[in-house]
Formats: sequence, structure tokens, C-alpha cells
Amino acid sequence: MDEPVPAARPVPTRGLPLAGLRVLDVTQVMAGPVCSMLLADLGADVIKVEPPGTGDQTRGAMGFKMKGPDSMGFLNMNRNKRSLALNLKSPAGRDLLLDMATGADIVVENYRPGVMARLGLGYEAMRARNHGLIYASISGFGQTGPWAKRPGYDLMAQAMSGVMSVTGHPGGPPVKAGVPVADIGCALFAVYGILSAYIGRQTSGEGQYIDASLFDSALAFSIWDISEYWGTGQVPEPLGTANRMSAPYQAVRASDGYFVMGATNQKLWRLLCEVLGREDLLADARFLDISGRLANREALIAELEKSFAAQDAETWVTDLLAAGIPAGRMNTYPEAFESAHGRHREMRIEVPHPIEGTVPNIGFPVKLSGTPAQVRRHAPLLGEHSTEILTEFGLSAEAIERLSRDGAFAA
Repeated sequence: MDEPVPAARPVPTRGLPLAGLRVLDVTQVMAGPVCSMLLADLGADVIKVEPPGTGDQTRGAMGFKMKGPDSMGFLNMNRNKRSLALNLKSPAGRDLLLDMATGADIVVENYRPGVMARLGLGYEAMRARNHGLIYASISGFGQTGPWAKRPGYDLMAQAMSGVMSVTGHPGGPPVKAGVPVADIGCALFAVYGILSAYIGRQTSGEGQYIDASLFDSALAFSIWDISEYWGTGQVPEPLGTANRMSAPYQAVRASDGYFVMGATNQKLWRLLCEVLGREDLLADARFLDISGRLANREALIAELEKSFAAQDAETWVTDLLAAGIPAGRMNTYPEAFESAHGRHREMRIEVPHPIEGTVPNIGFPVKLSGTPAQVRRHAPLLGEHSTEILTEFGLSAEAIERLSRDGAFAA
């Protein structure tokens, strides 16, 4: 019987590890919002600074309608945050953000390089107010270099970093990774940088500037591929589902479709041949060791698929796992999330929302035993917390009303 989908858990009595940290999140779309959400999930108070009227671009993204104005994508990248609708085109709005930086620990922004500085909101301007500030800039290609001013999107980063050059099947057209590896990778590396700077601040008292880019992050995933080039001088090419370092290790066809398997060492190779009843392959000179199997990969897979054609994919996965050989079925996303294992790992959670009722969210991919990440807030409505936040920063009701009349912010 399937396990029920777990609801968002209450906050544990032990404080979350980043509780007490205040983050000004001046980002939109994906890499920046995911970065700040990861900090929020672990307890940071993240204030999402958005343009009044429109908010984060992803509020209106995706082609299907929700009950309210916000997209499912926005709701999955902005939980645990509070929203301040602040007009940074207004001098009063810019001054207000600069003042807020004095009481913040971290600023995350993903404007094109140079924009925040031109607004008077760059690192140096904010650091003059707060020497302990950790300021992270996320961009497509970094703050320096010939490509720095280019618009930065995941697709461009995948292409220009080389990721797309090794994605897809040999001889086929260009293919991007199915998921936004540059965006999400950059979010993860930015969190790594922010937390490293925060740890360092505990002894130095000084913050620092962090320059994270989609391009650098995508390049950082190239370990196997660039190692092949540096080691052999051969430019890596697409391999489909295969692996540069071992064979067989890829998707193979059974009687009813594909599954994945891997025999990555001599022991597993012998076991595979035994399961298939193909001891003849053990004596085949082409396949005696990993080097031979890599050099003759196409012939190897053709021989294996002759045998795999005898049964369906699920039977082969069961038989191979029973023999100790890694194997798995090709799941769709719904199948993965709704599988017994996906449910057990709580990778889908339900988040209460004032308009949507409940919203499915991707669960927490890392489990901390003592201070697990928690859902404390739904993804905020645009400007939902503007008055609350400004009051916390010491503004009087009269000052807030005046700023609202002047167009500096929206409640």
C-alpha cells in the first residue's frame, strides 16, 4: 500500500541552523531564487525584494492557470520567504534598500553585471554601511571577462560551457540537458560560497563578495569529459546514455523498452555474463577488460541486447539486482515522485497556501538529523509582508504611508 504524501512538518524545538540570519533576496527567475530558498529552508529570514505590480518574472511564467496569479514554478522556488514590493527605480526605494543592508547578513542579487552598482546598490556601497555583509552576485558569465555583459540564461550557459557538446546521441543534433543544470548548479555553488563566507565571518568579522555564474558552474560539472580531453587530447563527443569511463554502463533495450544497467568492473562483468547465460562473451578478445569493452562499446551493446530481447525490462531489472548488478527502470517524473521510494524519502510535500489551498512542492534533498529543513511559510504573495518588514526595520506608520504615496513600495 502506498504511503501517504507527507505534509510540511512543524518546526522542531531545536533551532534551525541558519535561524537569525537575514537575507535580502534581490533575484528573479531560477538560480537566485533557488539559492535563497535553500537558505530559507534552513532557517534564514529571507526577504524577497520584488518590483511592485509585476514581481518576480516567474510569478506569471508557465502556460497553465492556477487559482491565483502565481505559477507553480514560482511556488516551488520561493517558499519560506517574505515579500517586499520595493521600487528600485525610485530614489526612495533605493535608499530604503541601502538602509536595510545595515541590518542584513546576506544580499543575493542576479541583475546583469554593473546594474546594481549603477543603482548605488553594489557591494562597495552596501559594504560601506555594513562591513560584515556577505554579498553574492549571480550572473550568466560572471562579473568579469569578455562575456560578462551578455544576458545569462541556462541554455546559453549549457551551450557555451561545452555541456551541450556532450549531450545527446552521436551524430545527432544539439541537445540540452533536460533539466536546467547551469541554473540549479549555480544556485548550489552560490549557497556553498555564501555559507563558506558566513563561517569565515565568525572569526574575521568581515563579510565578502561572491561572484557566481551559470557558465562557471556548468564547466564545474565537466570532470569526466575534460579529464578525457586533458588526458588524451581527444575532444569529448556525445555518448547518449553511455559513460566515458566504463562499459557496459548505459540504457539497453529489452523486449518492451529500455532500462539502465552497469557492469563497471570485472566482477560485475562476469556476473552479468552468468545472468545472461553468455559465458562466451567472457572469452571474447574484444571484451576481456574495461579498455576493450570501451573500445568496442557498440559491438558489446549489440551482443548484450540480443540477450536482453528475451525478456521485459522489469524482469531484467529484478534479475540483475538479485545478482548484485546495478540496474533500474526508466521512470517518468510522476513515476519517480510517486514511487514507494520517492514517497518514503518525502520528495513531494504539500505546502498550505492562502489562495491555492495546498501546493505540491519538491521536498528537501538533504536530510539533517538534528535540524531538518522545514516549511515555515508558503511562497509569498507579491508584497504580502511589505508593511511588516518595514515596521521591523524601524519605520513608523507615517513614514511607511509616505513611502507608499511616493511609489517607493507597495503593500
